[in-house]
Amino acid sequence: MSDTDTARNRLLELLKRDSVFHGDFTLASGAKSNLYVDCRITTMNPEAATLLGQLLYAHIRTALGPLKPTAVGGLTMGADPVAMAIGIASWKVDGPAGLKVFCVRKQAKDHGQGRRVEGNFQKGDHVVVVDDVITSGKSTLQAIEAIQAEGGIIDLVACLVDRESGGREKFTALGLPFISLFSKAEVFGS
Repeated sequence: MSDTDTARNRLLELLKRDSVFHGDFTLASGAKSNLYVDCRITTMNPEAATLLGQLLYAHIRTALGPLKPTAVGGLTMGADPVAMAIGIASWKVDGPAGLKVFCVRKQAKDHGQGRRVEGNFQKGDHVVVVDDVITSGKSTLQAIEAIQAEGGIIDLVACLVDRESGGREKFTALGLPFISLFSKAEVFGS
C-alpha cells in the first residue's frame, strides 16, 4: 500500500469515526437526511487536517495539470479549515509559490472595506474554491459568485465529501471542473 493510500484510509477512518451521525437532520441545502457528516470535527483535528491538506493539494495539482492557481478558499465556515490545510500543504511543497488562503463571508461586513472576500486574495487571482461537504452546491455557488464579483477566476471546485446530490452537475453546467476526496458511498456506506 502506498503512502497516499495509507493517508487516505486514515483520513476516511477519522471522518467516519468522528463526523458521521445518524438521526433526523436538515442539511444546509434544505434537504432532509437521516445521515449527517459534520466535517468540522475532522477538519479541525490536527492529524486529519494534515492528511487532508496533503491529499487534497496533491489531488488539485493532478486535476489542474500545468495550470497553477494562486489562492484557495471558500464560504466560511466549512471551507476555512479545508483551505488552510491545503494552503499549509502547498507551502510545504512549493514554499512561497504555494497557495494563498482566503475566506468568503456570507454577507459583506458593514464596516472597514465592506468586502465579502477576506484574507490573501486579489483581483485577478486564479482560485480553487473549496468546501468540506457539497450537497446541492448552494453554499459553494455563493462563494463562487462573491469571488467572481471581486475579480477572481475560478480554476477548480474541490471538497472533502461529495454527497452526490446535484452539486457536481451545477458546477459542470458552469464549466467548472470538480473534484472530491470522498464519495457519499465511501463515507456513509452503500
